Amino acid sequence: MAEENTTDGAAPAQPAQPQLRMQVLAQFIRDMSFENMVAKKGVTSGDVQPDIQVAVSLDARKRPADHQYDVISKYRCTSKNKTNGETLFLLEVEYGAIFHVEGVPEEQLHPFLLIECPRLIFPFVRRIISDVTRDGGFPPLNIDTVDFVTLYRQELARRAQAAQAQPTVN
Repeated sequence: MAEENTTDGAAPAQPAQPQLRMQVLAQFIRDMSFENMVAKKGVTSGDVQPDIQVAVSLDARKRPADHQYDVISKYRCTSKNKTNGETLFLLEVEYGAIFHVEGVPEEQLHPFLLIECPRLIFPFVRRIISDVTRDGGFPPLNIDTVDFVTLYRQELARRAQAAQAQPTVN
């Protein structure tokens, strides 16, 4: 037999938790550059063993409108030949999105913007990187999933270390 909900005051009322609301209002490429060094220098014969490095950085800013934030993820993908160290290509992409975020406590907003928001737009920038490298004459670069939690923690540790290295002024 199903229980009925009653409002006879038997159970204490729970305060209403603010409802989390997140919406992507827009996504865009803010800046992009692709340099194909092989095409610039001419194709050289020899053994090419690409070594690809991907660097990721993040930024978030409050917009003038209530509850709106710009989140920018920056990717720098460098491919070098392992045999001679020559750069094969360099791809830099700044991919952004405008988010409407409500219901996140103030002390959790910064990590939310720099972890959850980039995680949501990552598949789109991953596809752009793959398409650009393929269209640039290389095999498509399908970058590994980025661990935004670890990236956020590393940035906090870097900032704390930089703050400790600053001399105090008396």
